[in-house]
Amino acid sequence: MSGSTPSGDMSDAATTIAGGYAFEGPALDLGALLWDGVCLPESQIRIPLSMLNRHGLVAGATGTGKTKTLQLIAEQLSAQGVPVFLADIKGDVSGISAPGEENEKVRERAAAVGQEWQGKGFPCEFYALGGIGPGIPLRASVTSFGPVLLSKVLQLNQTQEQSLGLIFHYADSKGLELVDLKDLRAVVAFLTSDVGKPELKGIGGLSSVTAGVILRALTAFEQQGAGEFFGEPEFDTSEFLRQAPDGRGLVSVLELAAVQQKPQLFSTFLMWLLADLFNDLPEVGDLDRPKLVFFFDEAHLLFNGASKAFLESITQTVRLIRSKGVGVFFVTQVPKDVPVDVLAQLGNRVQHALRAFTPDDAKALRATVKTFPHSPYDLEEVLTGLGTGEAVITVLSEKGAPTPVAATRLRAPESLMGPVGDEALDRAVKSSLLYGRYADAVDRESAYEKLQTPVVEAAPEVAAAPEKDDPSLVEQVVGSGMFKSLARSIGTQLGREISRSIFGTSRRRR
Repeated sequence: MSGSTPSGDMSDAATTIAGGYAFEGPALDLGALLWDGVCLPESQIRIPLSMLNRHGLVAGATGTGKTKTLQLIAEQLSAQGVPVFLADIKGDVSGISAPGEENEKVRERAAAVGQEWQGKGFPCEFYALGGIGPGIPLRASVTSFGPVLLSKVLQLNQTQEQSLGLIFHYADSKGLELVDLKDLRAVVAFLTSDVGKPELKGIGGLSSVTAGVILRALTAFEQQGAGEFFGEPEFDTSEFLRQAPDGRGLVSVLELAAVQQKPQLFSTFLMWLLADLFNDLPEVGDLDRPKLVFFFDEAHLLFNGASKAFLESITQTVRLIRSKGVGVFFVTQVPKDVPVDVLAQLGNRVQHALRAFTPDDAKALRATVKTFPHSPYDLEEVLTGLGTGEAVITVLSEKGAPTPVAATRLRAPESLMGPVGDEALDRAVKSSLLYGRYADAVDRESAYEKLQTPVVEAAPEVAAAPEKDDPSLVEQVVGSGMFKSLARSIGTQLGREISRSIFGTSRRRR
């Protein structure tokens, strides 16, 4: 790696860069400055703790050290009493709960960057979506998840998304709570049946054809095993804000290895967690340290194929959640994976190496360089020459101004750089105080059961009719007494309508 400056001495440039990271308040130590191929351990690159709620980006090609950077930042946040949320997509982050193993590579890295390395484990809770994989089951009710996020998961087009919103509005206003997917299917089946079609006129803008498309999408989605993620007990995201008894921040690790083949689902579910936090947390302004730092891994999956309304909702959530004390770091390969309006809000940047093997790679490299402040480095050269565990960094100073761009050799994590054993992970999950609260699914009365109420006044000829095996859902719903009560209640509100937030998620406190 080399650095060049049009005028002045290189050491002067390095001194200026290092001076930009001499913060007075609490800060995280990221590593040591690299200048002209030399690591300068006396020049520490840091990030102020008070600026972690200004959001950030960790980017870089596969294998350049992004996961270790997350681990390093999470460890130091925990040590300073700040809770952290991490998504473990490949199953290799669980090691943060166990002390790291000292070896020659760790000793060399620590000596090079001026780090006093000591193996430490950090307090963790492990979660799994719907209980698929090792972890405390994490579920959401369909009512709470809302139509916008569910449309993203179902890959509906804009018209279908708007129609699903009308279906949610109908269920909300009629007191038909949607706990799991079969509840939503029952409501859609009702609205597409002969008896339920008149209800569509009261909704406005919802065609029976579109409702039928949504019903088929839901059925296919459920057949893929996605039903496990929706239900009760619904997870209370305030669990992420806890500290361990010793005052360290709790690291919440969502184990996703078992569902990594369902990227649309888990990336959207991560957004639900963030939206739910946004809904529930009070405004606190700028704190001396964040309430939570939320790492959004594989961020490009969230934005791929997203509708304009969906992107606007993400942008608004990211912009406003800062004042609620939550910092969000998006983790992806190249900055262009993140929409410009979101990227503009990410004040802290850790950019690992990029490759330039193809014309598209070269274009992405040039675009990445343009997102950094002016620098004495030749950033195109530096970004393609960084080694594993090295990155180009710029953060916000304590006054909120961007710091000078600094090529940095990062510190080594002090926890285990790899997964813990299956037995240790299972033991950690089963011994959690939360396991008993969320382990077993509960199927209480909701929309599906209400629509299955037997007909009391069946005509004799209907009662005497031969019994059919395995009636379809539509037939079950049409044969239910709820139809009559619903028909009688057109225009009458059966339950208090649910208030919905930016993402259409439920704002009713659970």
